[in-house]
Amino acid sequence: MTAETTAKPRITDREDIAKRLLRGSAKASFDPLVEIDWDAPVDEDMWAIRPERLSLYGTYLWDRLTEEQRKELSRLEIASIATIGIWFETILMQMLVRHAYHHDPSTNHVQYAYTEIADECRHTVMFAKMVGKLGWRTHKLDPVAFHLGNLFKTIAHGPLIFAGALFVEEVLDQLQREAVPDEQILPLVRSVSRIHVVEEARHMRYAREEFQRDWATRGPLNRAYSRVILGLVTYYSATRLINPKVYAQVGLDPREASRVARNNPHWIGTKTWAARKVVSTLDTAGAITGLGRYFWKKAGLLG
Repeated sequence: MTAETTAKPRITDREDIAKRLLRGSAKASFDPLVEIDWDAPVDEDMWAIRPERLSLYGTYLWDRLTEEQRKELSRLEIASIATIGIWFETILMQMLVRHAYHHDPSTNHVQYAYTEIADECRHTVMFAKMVGKLGWRTHKLDPVAFHLGNLFKTIAHGPLIFAGALFVEEVLDQLQREAVPDEQILPLVRSVSRIHVVEEARHMRYAREEFQRDWATRGPLNRAYSRVILGLVTYYSATRLINPKVYAQVGLDPREASRVARNNPHWIGTKTWAARKVVSTLDTAGAITGLGRYFWKKAGLLG
């Protein structure tokens, strides 16, 4: 028996969930421009992420780096991951606007969609400011990923919108939840993570519930198509988390470092760990099978 037939999630009431999420937003929403001290200096003796989560940790290239270079790499990798967050949250905002366009704005469901869009606007500004503070700048994605993102936001329907959102949000959430209480991590990164974790918890609930609700209505052909597209999106998102230019900035050959990172069991383990919850949700629903599953595996998300 497949996971799809053995465990079907309970379908919840759309309006009730949205009402709860709106209430939560009213109680706990943040303005990063006010909440975060953007003028505080970045302490270069601190980490931006736990060292064991870095893409080169445990490799011979890691052994070549000084402690100073390792900490710089941590800042650059977090900045690179945040850049991918900006890319996907920009896509998500456009998909949510399109989703809202086709539904009744007087409903709690659509009003929460608009609330999430407002949250994501603040998050993209927050991430962009953090990227600059960490000594990095946003770089345009390679043409394949850039145009795939452009296509995805245009053609994605309900379950694809929310499964894609859930993937990116869950991966970022796991890394940030680990950072929030860790005193070896830069205060800037911890502050950004704290805000994002609180607000993304609501976004993930919204995405998870809506994915399950919509997925249950789809037929075999639509599901097969969705699995492949979702696999491609997760592959290009996961394999672009670390821009090769970060390696050059710490004195490494970017091609060699990218190859080493791609085959690094520690980095594969980190991606698998960060994606474990969304993989469980989507795999249980039967959304990670066939050709789509190949892309998840190739991206290092299934171990």
